[in-house]
Amino acid sequence: MRIYTRSGDDGKTSLVFGRRIGKDSLRVDTYGTVDEANSAVGAAVALLRGRSAGNWGDVIAALERVQRELFDVGRELATPEEKREGSFVTDKHVLGLEKNIDRWEDELPPLTRFILPGGDPAAAMLHLARTICRRAERRVVALAQEEPVADSVRRYLNRLSDFLFVAARVVNHRLGIQEPAVDFQQG
Repeated sequence: MRIYTRSGDDGKTSLVFGRRIGKDSLRVDTYGTVDEANSAVGAAVALLRGRSAGNWGDVIAALERVQRELFDVGRELATPEEKREGSFVTDKHVLGLEKNIDRWEDELPPLTRFILPGGDPAAAMLHLARTICRRAERRVVALAQEEPVADSVRRYLNRLSDFLFVAARVVNHRLGIQEPAVDFQQG
């Protein structure tokens, strides 16, 4: 099977189960933004795998689980409501994120100030993934005003951005990289 079908050359794409909609629709924009977040998470995983030192097994495993879950989010958003039998994304997924957040926060020094995103390239990529995730969440909120979207999808994306923030901090912390504080006094 070839990657190209030519069926999208007219500016339309197919949802799961075949209904055609414009590529500029809010639904397509929403699941496309989820795909962007997934790609940024994948880039962070690749950066972590490329390290010769450090124990990244727990972080990589959690991020790869998130990538699979983001496919479920995309699948949910690309499936018309009448064809869905329940939600592909549940509060179980949200709880999984929270468990990782809690475990990693126990490892980190308390956050007492705003920090600049960056540090190690993998951490910087996780911060980028976080901001893309926030955009996906905003798109989901907008889409939910036009058509039904499971509340669990919104909750998942909200928690995922927190997860990605903490994951970025963990990477920097394990590498001994100091996170620069935002100094609101500087001009």
